[in-house]
Amino acid sequence: MSRALHTLVITNDFPPREGGIQTFVYELVRRFDPATVTVLVSSYEGDLEFDQAQSFRIVRADTQVLLPTAETAKLARQLIVETGATRVIFGASAPLGLLAKQLRKLGVEHIVAFSHGHEAGWAITPVMRSALRRIGNSVDVVTYLGEYTRSKISPAFSPRAQTAMRQLAPAVDPEVFHPRNKEQAVQLRQDRNLADKKLIVCVSRLMPRKGQDQLIAAMPDIVAQVPDAQLVIVGAGSYEDKLHRSAA
Repeated sequence: MSRALHTLVITNDFPPREGGIQTFVYELVRRFDPATVTVLVSSYEGDLEFDQAQSFRIVRADTQVLLPTAETAKLARQLIVETGATRVIFGASAPLGLLAKQLRKLGVEHIVAFSHGHEAGWAITPVMRSALRRIGNSVDVVTYLGEYTRSKISPAFSPRAQTAMRQLAPAVDPEVFHPRNKEQAVQLRQDRNLADKKLIVCVSRLMPRKGQDQLIAAMPDIVAQVPDAQLVIVGAGSYEDKLHRSAA
């Protein structure tokens, strides 16, 4: 394998485990030339069947949570030597990005760390903030999804790391996500008694940190100003029963 082409992706978040980060990293990796990418990831129920269906190589560490431990570093070093990888991507910058400095000593030339939002909590916690700053100084680029995320994370970084941040938002597959035609949209609204309503729509897993509870709590104030406003929450998850009670 050519050292100039191979990329090692190190991530705790990858299918068949479900979640936004998992989907984000997978959708990026599956667009690589399969011969030019290797994924080092934690183990998860059902991963053997999933891995066999992929065209690129996946190496599963014998742990359900991949952390920047000595064992993870050893596995990463072995894969870098074996594949000749000169590029490393961390599926989430914290905490796996703490491995960056030692991996660069093996000839890795370019390191990118994705951020997704949980790093905002690191940025306001003293010990974690220091670790996040180390990560920023050890990688070439930290990505961010949007301006809000960048504004929360960047204060933890050095000026050099702040300047090197780049936006990397997930793409949308137009074959899957596309506007309905007008007749379908009208029928959909009518079926749900939403005709002529001003809609606020949230599509997400139903869990505390996604904030659907805050949307529900805000609706009385919103309706006071916009009487025909309607909140539509789409999704499933552990928070569903509580959200139904709050809505009621």
